[in-house]
Amino acid sequence: MPCCFDALSARLIEQAGFPLTFMSGFAVSAARLGLPDTGLISYGEMLDQGRNIRQAVKIPVLGDGDTGYGNPLNVRRTVAGYAAAGFACIMIEDQESPKRCGHTRGKRVVDRREAIRRIRAAVDEREAGSDILIMARSDALHGHGIDETIERCRIFADLGADILFPEAPRSRREMEQLCAALPGPKMANMLEQGDTPLLPPAELEAIGFKIAAYPLTLLSSAMRAMLDGLEALKRGETPPRMLDFAELRGIVGFEDYDQTLQGYD
Repeated sequence: MPCCFDALSARLIEQAGFPLTFMSGFAVSAARLGLPDTGLISYGEMLDQGRNIRQAVKIPVLGDGDTGYGNPLNVRRTVAGYAAAGFACIMIEDQESPKRCGHTRGKRVVDRREAIRRIRAAVDEREAGSDILIMARSDALHGHGIDETIERCRIFADLGADILFPEAPRSRREMEQLCAALPGPKMANMLEQGDTPLLPPAELEAIGFKIAAYPLTLLSSAMRAMLDGLEALKRGETPPRMLDFAELRGIVGFEDYDQTLQGYD
């Protein structure tokens, strides 16, 4: 599951044949605000970005709901908003607010009671009629150990979470322990140079993961290409790796636009 950060990246994922995508909070914060994933982007900004993404593609889009942006009623409003925007699933995590990227230092989680309140509120909103799946994420592994992570995720599953996301295991052994101990579908986060070993999808599936997310692969690739292009322009050269203009027009939909418009002639 390559992760997107705007409508264009989501469209590229769909056109490449992937069956789903995830709106990454890290990537959206970087692309929309030019700021780090440290809780600086707001619920409204994430929801607005999500609406644009959903309107651009037909594949299911999972959304990063961070901590839910407040108390249990805030969580319910966040879940309802993501559902109304057309997200297939929302992720709610147990970090303190403001949160930060799960593969950076300094993150802290709320106590178990508060973590439970968040997931219970998210599930309550789903049960009240919001058509959306709930992914429950725990970042407890680094500060509190694998036993606490397993216990939290088990409780989240008992509360009704549809997908579990134990973030940032540091070894294949920890990944195997988590999958063996936890019920239902689980997601692995494949961040290049992150804390979790980068394993091929077939190995992740054999361990017990259902989804393999690649949160920054597209953003990082795009930034590298843009930096290379800028360096070429500074030298007075044409960047060596570019889409030709016809390809670019096709991806953003010029041909479809013109054909549809001709139908009204």
